[in-house]
Amino acid sequence: MLLGRRRLAALALPAAALPGLVGACGASPEPVLYTVAVRPGPALPAGPRVVQLRDIGLASYLDRREIVRSSEDYKLGVMANAWWGEPLGSLLGRILVVELSQRLPNSKVYSESGAITADPNAVVGVNIQRLDTDKAGMLVLLAQAAVEFNRPKRSAARNFTITRALPTPDVAGQVAATSDAVAELADGIAALLQP
Repeated sequence: MLLGRRRLAALALPAAALPGLVGACGASPEPVLYTVAVRPGPALPAGPRVVQLRDIGLASYLDRREIVRSSEDYKLGVMANAWWGEPLGSLLGRILVVELSQRLPNSKVYSESGAITADPNAVVGVNIQRLDTDKAGMLVLLAQAAVEFNRPKRSAARNFTITRALPTPDVAGQVAATSDAVAELADGIAALLQP
């Protein structure tokens, strides 16, 4: 028993004597958190009275806290210390609700996962298939949007391919271009919601 305690003490002593070294081995810089900015767009005169935006369908490679820089050449370029400030699907849904509300001032736009429920006149679904930069350094947003109208019953759908130049070549520039691309997507969805 005495020998076992000595061995245990010998193992514990180096860790206790060098706490700074042990803690520093796995330490990495604090991540920088980013969010997409709301951009204004043209207000359209018509639109369904109540619009529900379903939770965003997000390509699995984008469903991570780190910002994906690129998916070119069969590999992902992921920024280890540049993170989205919230899950990307939730972030994009929140921004689209705000932007659609601004573009459709006569409509009430709600998120499917929010606390508010209402009988929608239109339900919008959005799939994000790509959101990163290409070899030329341009941001690429590939998305699908579909609208199901209830009264009268009809549907509309559109594919979007949106490219934007980065104002700066860093992650902040990519996020700014993402904000512009999401605003253009909101413009297109608002147009789909017109009678």
